[in-house]
Amino acid sequence: MDADLTGKLLIALPGIGDPRFARSIILVCAHSPEFAMGIVLNKPMDGLTLTQLLHQLDVPVEIDVPEDLVLDGGPVSSDRGFVLHTDDVVSEGATLEIDGTYCMTATRDMLHSMGSTHAPRRSVLALGYSGWGAGQLEYELAENAWLIGEPEADLVFGESHEAKWEAALGHMGIDSGRLQIRPGTA
Repeated sequence: MDADLTGKLLIALPGIGDPRFARSIILVCAHSPEFAMGIVLNKPMDGLTLTQLLHQLDVPVEIDVPEDLVLDGGPVSSDRGFVLHTDDVVSEGATLEIDGTYCMTATRDMLHSMGSTHAPRRSVLALGYSGWGAGQLEYELAENAWLIGEPEADLVFGESHEAKWEAALGHMGIDSGRLQIRPGTA
């Protein structure tokens, strides 16, 4: 598969085989023949909110920051923060434009922005990311581990984390109750 998946959703199928990604949806932030990286959108950290994390990091907060849960973005660099946000706020030289709608920034100044009057319209913070080496994601796609979908704002920024997987499938017209773990034989 030679298609660039940047800006697409990966929706885990029931037979994915890796429990860390069971029922996950991932926004692909970068994809090339050498690598792919994305952020899991529906696995919140146990009880860790954005407000708590900003306080722990001594980031000044000038506004009422939403009590959004911080996401577990994936198993790579889990001590590092990645902010998915709308394109109205960018950090010069540090913001990765994912597509015409979403951006990702992994710098402390974006955390400062999130706590200020200059916050992005919508944002979510994840610790860690999901990464694939050369050909690895393409192999997983060929093995039917993932469906490819289009991102929607409620899937990227919404707070109904438990419902996102089924909602992502629903956007594609798929009923999750009809998915099989193993393909049938004819």
